[in-house]
Amino acid sequence: MILFNEIIFGPVRSRRLGVSLGVNLLPVDAKICSFDCIYCECGFNTTTIKESPIPTRLQVYEALETKLQEMVTEDLYPDNITFAGNGEPTLHPHFEGIIDDTIELRNRYCPKAKVSVLSNSSRMHKTSIFNALLKVDSNILKFDSAFDETVRRLDRPVGKYFNVAWQIEQLKRFEGNLIIQTMFLRGILDDGVIDNTTETELNAWLDALKIIKPRQVMIYTIDREAPTKGLEKISLAELNRIADKAKAEGFDVMVSD
Repeated sequence: MILFNEIIFGPVRSRRLGVSLGVNLLPVDAKICSFDCIYCECGFNTTTIKESPIPTRLQVYEALETKLQEMVTEDLYPDNITFAGNGEPTLHPHFEGIIDDTIELRNRYCPKAKVSVLSNSSRMHKTSIFNALLKVDSNILKFDSAFDETVRRLDRPVGKYFNVAWQIEQLKRFEGNLIIQTMFLRGILDDGVIDNTTETELNAWLDALKIIKPRQVMIYTIDREAPTKGLEKISLAELNRIADKAKAEGFDVMVSD
């Protein structure tokens, strides 16, 4: 599994975001998330923080500014400054302030770059997080299934309050100013088959998208080793078939295999 050992990592070539400079707001030696997805490339959640605390707002600011200064000197500019890292970035207690700082630094050093957040959409009910997600160029929010049972087995939310009906209502609050990201996979778990590509799953997913009305939908599949064995990567042909269904409903769809 992969843990990011710095506050700022990359830039890396992202399947969806081009030249992406990553920001990790969580400890460098632990995976901390409000979900515990069976497919996460960072592995399963750790039960304790070993040594490293979360970085302070000032540490994030200084690390990002230093890296952007280096990139400008090298005439290398990111397409995206992307909040991802070792778990759910919105868990940071100063997330909105860090977003404000990042926008300021972006405007100063690389004004053409976008600020993006990859989030599991579990904390958008928090006022400061909702406001912060509205400030960024791309708030990319997870919606893996329209069925609670699938979400429970696939994404494994840590908070007991989380359910799909609640999630859809929260996503609606963005009034279309959001990007939905869905991981498609199938496999065999201890409690049976997991597969969010069935016609029943896809029809319910499309019905939910019609309610959420995102400006874009990103669909993808497993790209790296997952902590759960027996998961199957969905073929590009099948992803394109799913994309065609969404496009037929009027959605802008990006496919990454």
